[in-house]
Amino acid sequence: MRIGIIGAGAMAAALGGGWAAAGHEVVIGARSAEAARELAARISSTLGDTPRGTSPADTSTSAAQVTEAPGIAEPEPAATIAVRAAGIGATIAGAEVVLMAVPVDALAELLGDHGGALAGKVVIDCTNAFLPDESAPEGVTAFVLSEDAVAERIAAGAPKAHVVKAFNLLAAEVWAGPDRIFDGVRLAVPLCADNPTALHTVATLAEDLALQPFPAGGLHRAKYLEATSVFTVGLWFAGADARAMLPPLSAAFAVTDA
Repeated sequence: MRIGIIGAGAMAAALGGGWAAAGHEVVIGARSAEAARELAARISSTLGDTPRGTSPADTSTSAAQVTEAPGIAEPEPAATIAVRAAGIGATIAGAEVVLMAVPVDALAELLGDHGGALAGKVVIDCTNAFLPDESAPEGVTAFVLSEDAVAERIAAGAPKAHVVKAFNLLAAEVWAGPDRIFDGVRLAVPLCADNPTALHTVATLAEDLALQPFPAGGLHRAKYLEATSVFTVGLWFAGADARAMLPPLSAAFAVTDA
């Protein structure tokens, strides 16, 4: 698959590197041409290293089940394809899937310049609009959102694109790391999207990173993923184990009030 990465930071490196290692054709575009070239060279130099995680073939829910599409065959061993850099316009033009991995404050200019070029493409939004929580006690790192629905703003700025909210809950270091199984459960990626084909495409890309995708509703629900991220990241910074506040699915239940 041809994937255009817009941005040259940690998230671009983590996800772009993983997809390149899985055999996808990855192009990096950024406001700084030098930064794009450096990241492309850095990812290319790592191709052929030990892949992260384990094969996603043993997951209980596949990308095919997300959209009830035909089953996805186990991929052949990935051929090494060097990652290259290009201008943002060329990166978008040549891509089937575009990852938005830029700071939120860069989105207005990016969408103003290139929103029309995103028509018909799958656009992955992994961003969060974090700001420091100025009301937090001294010495405590916490965050709030500067806006409630970044994914919906991207969709409004590129109305003919197929936007999918994904990969925003965790830091880039987690996606770049080798671990995918925690407490016996595969690390999951919730996906919010309105277009079933785009949802299936991104679910497959999650599986290519040995992650477990699952549908989390339409794009109007992406704001809840963004709120979940700012809440749980704040807990982690405070030293609290956010995973401990939820029971496993087998113990979760709800009864409708009469």
